[in-house]
Amino acid sequence: MKILKFGGTSVANARNILLAENMIKKESLHNRIVVVVSALHGVTDNLIKAAEYASVKDENYLPLIKDLEDKHLDLVKELLPVLEQSAWLSFVKKHFNDMEDIYNGIFVLGEFTDKIRDRITSYGEFLSSNIIAARFQYEGLDAIWMNAAELIRTDSNFANAKVDFDTTEENLKNYITSHQNQIIVAPGFIAKDQHGNMTTLGRGGSDYTAAIIAAAVSAEELQIWTDVSGMMTADPRLASNAKPIPEISYHEAMELSHFGAKVLYPPSIQPVMAKNIDLKIKNTFDPDASGTLVSHHLNRSADQQQQAAAGVSNMSHIALVTLEGSGMVGIPGISAKLFQCLSFEKINIILITQGSSEHSITIAVNEKDVFHAENVVNASFEDDIKLYRMAPVKIETGLSIVALVGENMKNRSGICAKMFGCLGNNGINIRAIAQGSSERNISIVISEKDTRKAVNVLHEEFFESEIKQVHLYLCGTGNVGSKLVQQIYEQNDYLQENHLVNLRIAGISNSRKMFFSDKGIPESEFTNWSEKGIEASVHGFANEIISRNLRNSVFVDVTASTSVPEVYEDLLKKSVNIVACNKIAASSDFEHYKNLKNTARNHNCNFHFETNVGAGLPVIGTINDLMKSGDKITSIQAVLSGTLNFVFNHYDGSRTFSEVVAQAQKEGYTEPDPRLDLTGTDVARKILILAREAGYALQFEDIENESFLPEECLQGSVEDFYNKLTEYENHFKSLLNAAQKEGNILKYTAGFKDGKAKVGLQHASPDSDLYHLYGKDNIVIFKTLRYSEQPLVVKGAGAGAEVTASGVFADIIRSV
Repeated sequence: MKILKFGGTSVANARNILLAENMIKKESLHNRIVVVVSALHGVTDNLIKAAEYASVKDENYLPLIKDLEDKHLDLVKELLPVLEQSAWLSFVKKHFNDMEDIYNGIFVLGEFTDKIRDRITSYGEFLSSNIIAARFQYEGLDAIWMNAAELIRTDSNFANAKVDFDTTEENLKNYITSHQNQIIVAPGFIAKDQHGNMTTLGRGGSDYTAAIIAAAVSAEELQIWTDVSGMMTADPRLASNAKPIPEISYHEAMELSHFGAKVLYPPSIQPVMAKNIDLKIKNTFDPDASGTLVSHHLNRSADQQQQAAAGVSNMSHIALVTLEGSGMVGIPGISAKLFQCLSFEKINIILITQGSSEHSITIAVNEKDVFHAENVVNASFEDDIKLYRMAPVKIETGLSIVALVGENMKNRSGICAKMFGCLGNNGINIRAIAQGSSERNISIVISEKDTRKAVNVLHEEFFESEIKQVHLYLCGTGNVGSKLVQQIYEQNDYLQENHLVNLRIAGISNSRKMFFSDKGIPESEFTNWSEKGIEASVHGFANEIISRNLRNSVFVDVTASTSVPEVYEDLLKKSVNIVACNKIAASSDFEHYKNLKNTARNHNCNFHFETNVGAGLPVIGTINDLMKSGDKITSIQAVLSGTLNFVFNHYDGSRTFSEVVAQAQKEGYTEPDPRLDLTGTDVARKILILAREAGYALQFEDIENESFLPEECLQGSVEDFYNKLTEYENHFKSLLNAAQKEGNILKYTAGFKDGKAKVGLQHASPDSDLYHLYGKDNIVIFKTLRYSEQPLVVKGAGAGAEVTASGVFADIIRSV
């Protein structure tokens, strides 16, 4: 014999019931079956809602009941032929008349007890199972309706009754033995106590009914038919890459369902587990899908055997209750007293954790129970609190539980480290931890706003090792920004295939508009993103990133803005990685620079700014590697401005200095106002950053800047600037002639030695490393304790949107 249970969505309407009927017909060809059905979808909730209305004398309960009556009458008309309808329409009306009398009583008395709740909610399953049985009989199937409520015996704990298994098993065996019909249709969820009062088995109790029947008759198999294709590795509403679990043990299924996997009601596992009955979870709307097998006899694939975890589950609306005090240490009975007072008030404890010092006990309860729990515990320990042996109960709300479950976690080292490491790297703070001695469950309590992020982080770490999703937020869409976007789209397939990384541009902003898409902006839609964007602001962009709270987030600043770095610290504190092309932050006040680096370190994220110096050249990375390996930088000599190098490489006396600068601007090597490049301020920032990364606490004011521009050239508009350059051509010519006279050329250099830094024009002789530096190239020459005789040289293109974008891109990859 097989037991088939169909949930509310599977019997939501006539169309769904006919789908279920087809599967029942096929199964009944080979086996006797018991079909357990839930109430029609939404009926139980509306029965309760109507009662709640009536209990506060709100007459809105009347149209709710009328809608439910019409729903069942329509179902009779759709499932049965006209000649068969009369008796069943009368059947439905009679029972809704009985319900109306009960609701009128609730309305008059203003009282809605658990006993009444069980009575009214029982009608949902009672009606649906009778109508479905009538449909089967009309179809000519050998079917009979079984009143499970008369056979399943419970105590009188209304709304969550406890089953008397011995009596129930005997009743069910006798009934099924004496009724040899091929199909037996039974209502789930409902039972009766020894006095004949209607009781229910808890929400999800139809699963429990099916499991009780399966255990009573030692069924070959229990099938739970629902609207998903089995148990999933995570809640698919939170983790888009969640996948069905082909096979799972009873213990794993019990743990997952207890901590929020709603596809299975937790108590329903125990009866079939005790009798070693296989349980299958199947999809009514995709019957060919394999679903999930819950069994003692698993034949797991090689991939499943390698996986440490079976799934991730979560529960929301959790609160923590903490009892602590020095008076608890070494005193027996404290825990018993705590749990007893909560049990007496029917407050369910979901999770327990206790420090080894016995100084505190923390429990997790449903948030709706927390204030009642607080009052109960404070009252129970009132004397100890008055004598200061214990503190009043401390409560925390707005939390959730996330559990990692799997039989393979037992005796496998590193699971906790892996779990907590990936959560910590994404800025998810853990409030409490519980792990049973079975080692098949590690449960954590976190802020509810982090639930989605935590589930995705864990799912990615334990079930999606092939691809890591990275969410990018780009601030700036100029030359570098647009080149970076192009490179990301072009390279993403390669990164997925070879480095198991998928980059998603989840947000983008310029000075006018910003736009977000958690699933990533497709390349085909990128050109018109601003049309769908909203008004932009730097702080608004950062706040949206923080509120979205996506895993593996990277903020990319490809602006020269002074305001964008203002949000760096807020982002780093939320464990958002930062990649900055912008030099403002790293060259700001030294304490602010150090604070940003420390904040990144303290919050397990990265703050990379390689392109601050030398565009895509590995300059800062080289310094970091030298420092990490124990070397010390003693001096730096460098040409750090592609703009200035271009200008002085092309200024040979055949054209005016003004003409060469104009060419540099035309070819995109300068800012719109070339003075920003020619004053050497940018170079001073760069040598400052290099000195700081080398371990020296310098401020910008400490950099000596020998300007070669006459003061008058810095006044007025850009047009005035070019006019002044022309007027001062003799000045620039004299600088050139002085260098040429010695056989040298002009280079704008930066130098650092003995803790001091300086920028300015310098004569480069033919035997110098600086001499053979062409176009927009940069060069950095390091002398260190190890490279004291022969310096370490980094040389290459130090300007240009494409190479700068590639350097930013490399920093992004390093960040994840």
